[in-house]
Amino acid sequence: MDLQLTGKHVVVTGGSKGIGLAVAEAFLAEGATVTLASRDAGRLEAAARGLKGQVSTLAVDLSKRADREKLAAAHGDADVLVNNAGAIPGGGLFDIDMDRWEEAWALKVMGYIHMTQLYLAKMKERGDGVIVNIIGMAGRQPRWDYICGGAGNAALNAFTNAVGGKAPEWGVRVFGIHPAATRTDRIISLSKTRAKTTLGDESRWEEMLAGLPFGRPAEPEEIAAMAVMLTSEKVAYLSGTVIDVDGGAQFR
Repeated sequence: MDLQLTGKHVVVTGGSKGIGLAVAEAFLAEGATVTLASRDAGRLEAAARGLKGQVSTLAVDLSKRADREKLAAAHGDADVLVNNAGAIPGGGLFDIDMDRWEEAWALKVMGYIHMTQLYLAKMKERGDGVIVNIIGMAGRQPRWDYICGGAGNAALNAFTNAVGGKAPEWGVRVFGIHPAATRTDRIISLSKTRAKTTLGDESRWEEMLAGLPFGRPAEPEEIAAMAVMLTSEKVAYLSGTVIDVDGGAQFR
């Protein structure tokens, strides 16, 4: 199936590893050009070397307003923006001090909001474009032991609904994806925190992943495939929706 993405310019934040890197690889496979953005220049360059296709990189700290503006100024012509950068800590309300909470939300919550504002303005002028927000199932099913992430993701869910409902007036689509537990380094870190909170022993982190649908976490490539398909003109009537990719776990 031709997804008609050849020659499209895609900016992927948090693109040096995990879901972001898988998203970049999937777009490149469809003939798009990709710009990877994340904080670590060395990791970005290593990621780019491992990809096949036309790739550029820009090291930016998207928790900072000036760096978001720098990325938009350098690559504001993008046809597609994939917001994926985020590192929200696990733990309950009393486990996360306000400095850490604000730091985490500056990167993911305010980062997504500001990046959307910057890129949507440019897409509105052109009358075309797609913004994809990779959010997370905790926004749909918040838990005490991931309260910072759940609350932040819920905010981004509402934000995506609202912006995605308006954007089609300008020829632009905005939608989101809620991945459940996905096989990345981050899921191990979060599982250790959850095990410490609930079981008092972070070494029992694998127990936090027991009983997942299909007996496994999602793969980054599965989230990437969803992002690429929904970005294509084959699904041109989609906007405002946030798709759950949780293997049906919420209905069990």
